[in-house]
Amino acid sequence: MNRIVFLLVLLTTLTGASARAQASEVEVDVELVLAVDVSRSMTPNELEIQRRGYAEAIVSDPVINAIRQGLLGQIAITYVEWAGTLSQNVIIDWTLISNRSEAESFAARLTAQFENSMRRTSISGAMDFSSRLFGDNGYFSNRQVIDISGDGPNNNGRPVLAARTDTLAKGIIINGLPLMTREGMGSQWHLEDLDVYYRHCVIGGPGSFVIPVREWAQFPAAVRQKLVLELASREQAPQKAAHQKAFRARDLVLKTALQTDYDCLIGEKIWNNMRDLWSDQ
Repeated sequence: MNRIVFLLVLLTTLTGASARAQASEVEVDVELVLAVDVSRSMTPNELEIQRRGYAEAIVSDPVINAIRQGLLGQIAITYVEWAGTLSQNVIIDWTLISNRSEAESFAARLTAQFENSMRRTSISGAMDFSSRLFGDNGYFSNRQVIDISGDGPNNNGRPVLAARTDTLAKGIIINGLPLMTREGMGSQWHLEDLDVYYRHCVIGGPGSFVIPVREWAQFPAAVRQKLVLELASREQAPQKAAHQKAFRARDLVLKTALQTDYDCLIGEKIWNNMRDLWSDQ
């Protein structure tokens, strides 16, 4: 009998501790990691365009309305810049946004100063780092999303498919914003079908999508479109996307494909070929 009483007391204690832990967390509609590429292939101008583009998007009417129309009307968001496998920098830690004032504060912090670029491109490293940010972040939700933007394929760290598999196994959705501009990037690094690479090798999870940016002039509107899709519920997202004037969803959103025959090691192969060329000179 004493053993049964002990077990009941232990169970009650553990249940109470779990309830207290959850009570200390803030429930939100979405937990969103903005993981932004700042590898050496990005010029200072491009780095600034990205920061300002995200800042403008987060305070735009479509994004504010998407936040307000959520079940709880609030989201948790963090902004991360990444490059090589060990090069990630949290620019703005987890922040609650439920109104325009909080969004404006987030945007102001984002554009307060600009850091320099870093070496290499490790999408897998960005995934691994970002997926860990959801643990003990002070929030909980039914939807955890990593939004990865970048101007090239993975060429550093472990294979991107392995990182994607581990991330998806945690129930995290991965969306992509491939930057297909040519500013500052040598032709040897440019991947003509980067959007296809992202579709086959990077994104995953229910409702995941890719929005390619082919000209920097498209960037602010593309970010707004992407955030609205990520912040809206799965039922609302397609309807909301159809009302965006900047771009039509059918032109921008490439839904997750089931084919797996794309060479997801293309970035590593390009890097190795260039390294062999350098060693021969």
